[in-house]
Amino acid sequence: MDHPVDLDAADEELALAARRPAPEGFLPIVTNWFDRLFMGIYLFVALELLWMRFLEATIPLTVCHVLALALGVLIVWKG
Repeated sequence: MDHPVDLDAADEELALAARRPAPEGFLPIVTNWFDRLFMGIYLFVALELLWMRFLEATIPLTVCHVLALALGVLIVWKG
């Protein structure tokens, strides 16, 4: 298992990684559009379940649909 390691190349990769721009969105991690879409769908389901458990008796579920869709679009677009 004697593999030569090029330490100069490793240092260059580390320097390139340090120069990459920080994520521009409000999410604290690096994501692509599919990651943000998945987060939006996951949040949609969680919000729907919580809404049905605690608020559906007083506020209709349609309000939750609108809020969840708006939040999902915001996450995909700006996240």
